[in-house]
Amino acid sequence: MRNKKPPFEITNQMIDYVAEIAELLGKLNVTDALSSNPTLRRSNRIRTIHGSLAIEQNTLSLEQVTAVLNGKHVLAPPKDIAEVKNAYEIYERLDELDPYSVDDLLTAHGIMTRGLVEESGMFRTRPVGVVDSEGHVLHFGTLPQYVPDLVMELLDWVKTSEVHMLIRSCVFHYELELIHPFADGNGRVGRLWHTLLLSKWNPAFAWLPVESIIYDRQQEYYDAINTSNDAGESTVFIEFILSAIKASLIEAVSTSDEMNDEKMDKATLRWNKIQKHLKTHDYIMNADVRKLCGVSAATANRILSSFVEERKLNKYREGGHWAYKKFEKVGNRR
Repeated sequence: MRNKKPPFEITNQMIDYVAEIAELLGKLNVTDALSSNPTLRRSNRIRTIHGSLAIEQNTLSLEQVTAVLNGKHVLAPPKDIAEVKNAYEIYERLDELDPYSVDDLLTAHGIMTRGLVEESGMFRTRPVGVVDSEGHVLHFGTLPQYVPDLVMELLDWVKTSEVHMLIRSCVFHYELELIHPFADGNGRVGRLWHTLLLSKWNPAFAWLPVESIIYDRQQEYYDAINTSNDAGESTVFIEFILSAIKASLIEAVSTSDEMNDEKMDKATLRWNKIQKHLKTHDYIMNADVRKLCGVSAATANRILSSFVEERKLNKYREGGHWAYKKFEKVGNRR
């Protein structure tokens, strides 16, 4: 039974999503916004944690999650605060995890549920069922004695399958929920592992808050799981998750474009001020830029250096200090 393919169909809708996601990733990589902006990465990581935990009824708002992770005191149930700290710790260790290792999966569960559940960091030893808010049984998990082998089979399939990783990771996410290997924390670990698989395929996924989009479309998420359960295969779930990944990327590209526009506008504004100064002066110095742009000496240096690199300014010595004038070819300089 090793490597048995989980049941799903590859549809035209999936193929379209995969193509659109690849195109959006290309745009995101060109702007380099995520890799070059630690503030945006942290903000996205916090949104990821808030989204994934809120799906599981964690009561903390995004602002409270941010406060907890900034070391501030928050009035909230201790369990909910612990969930936030645990989730942040394991997401911060994403690059240390092997997405095909059972041991790493158990380690991740151990950190995610540390101090919160009895069977933390281990497969469950008792049968479980998933019930809705009215107490109706939606799904019975696999009997505990079969869980370890089924999880290993699933990890094996994800590792060796030739299906595109975008689809493969969705199948893993669904099948892990179906097996329901843990007494608690299955959803959180499933979403973490989905992010891990995708981040090994393309590092941008480590910082994309897909979980936040899923939280915004929570009812659709549950409907997709239930429809797939009824159908006995994960096709509908895969399509839903791919649509959430696409939405997350559209948002990331839009944010990145806005940031680039802001950066460009600021640079243009500063250049215009420098040009205006140079109409009435032979040169400009660090002190002039500090005054004109309201920045520190270090920032003024960076501004001037960037315009030298762009060949807008020449740099030379004037009275023992560096001075800058409108760019001229070296041979034409006085």
